[in-house]
Amino acid sequence: MKQLYIGPEIHQFDTFKDFAEEFTLCASDLILTNEYIYKPFIEKLELPCGRIYQEKFGLGEPTDTMTQAILDEAAKGNYDRVIAIGGGTVIDIAKVLVLGGGATVDELYDNMVGLTKARRLIIIPTTCGTGSEVTNISILNRTRLGTKQGLVSPAMFADHAVLIPEFLQSLPYSVFATSSIDALIHAVESYLSPSATPYTEMYSLQAMQDILRGYCQIAERGQHARFQSSAEYLRASNYAGIAFSNSGCAAVHAMSYALGGKYHVAHGESNYQFFTDVLHKYQEKKPDGKIRTLDHFLQNTIAAAGSGAELEGDTGIDLLECLLSRVLERKRMADYGVTREDIPVFAQSTIDNQQRLLKNNYVPLTLEDITAIYQARL
Repeated sequence: MKQLYIGPEIHQFDTFKDFAEEFTLCASDLILTNEYIYKPFIEKLELPCGRIYQEKFGLGEPTDTMTQAILDEAAKGNYDRVIAIGGGTVIDIAKVLVLGGGATVDELYDNMVGLTKARRLIIIPTTCGTGSEVTNISILNRTRLGTKQGLVSPAMFADHAVLIPEFLQSLPYSVFATSSIDALIHAVESYLSPSATPYTEMYSLQAMQDILRGYCQIAERGQHARFQSSAEYLRASNYAGIAFSNSGCAAVHAMSYALGGKYHVAHGESNYQFFTDVLHKYQEKKPDGKIRTLDHFLQNTIAAAGSGAELEGDTGIDLLECLLSRVLERKRMADYGVTREDIPVFAQSTIDNQQRLLKNNYVPLTLEDITAIYQARL
């Protein structure tokens, strides 16, 4: 059984300038980023690279139509490397830009087995949640299908993953919170996955520990406490990315895609909707397995962090739920516009379209189980 695979080389620099000098950026490089990132951090370096601003082609999370438009724009130049600098949207699109094996997004989905790498890829995450810099998957909203789906290929691994903590300093708190919660979910789901190995568990546990320690500081001292741990959050996201790229995510992610696809809820926020509810369902169905070990780990880690904030809960998952509420208030699905009529459609869509993820569940969840979780979050 395969134990661990890490696709890209992993680097860390204090500043983008340090990275640009070591990697010798040139005219045959294409930078895919956002203007609000390029202007303060990159423009002053006067680099000869080509560049595309993702938001010029659509706002929000990546869709097939947005990605196709950027593919067409990139095809106008002759580039050897794509350098993705941004959050999940930029990174997911960049992975598609380096592929050969299809002229359109739909053709790429239809030919996943035959995908090849046509350009080298460097990924620099500017949030601390996706872990996507070390994964070989791109999640796009397939507008014709009305749901998000993963495009997966070994050709989509980055050649280099680069961590630069300075980018986190200007991150809005809400983006920090939802992205880091997403990283925590990656760590937990990969830890509970039937495909977990001792190596992936090591990365999962370290990611959980680092994020929970940081959250306890936020609960005690306020939002500004995150700044002193920027490098730790970025590495934790990277650890979690390594873990889930090997052992997979599961029901939390699977359930989030129908919500995010229809109501355009950001990925981390959509995952947050179902995180602890799925864990409680796991406890209900199989309380004596690995979920018990996880529960004890959560209790011990949160206690050891020594937060001065009062956290209530009889179990580790209850404490986690309370701690997360101090980091970011969790909305109800109805707050995004979800109706009772959406529930059976979401549940069936999850069963029909997300088996890639559901196979990684700690314990199988039925259509009735998934429907009950959706109903509880309405």
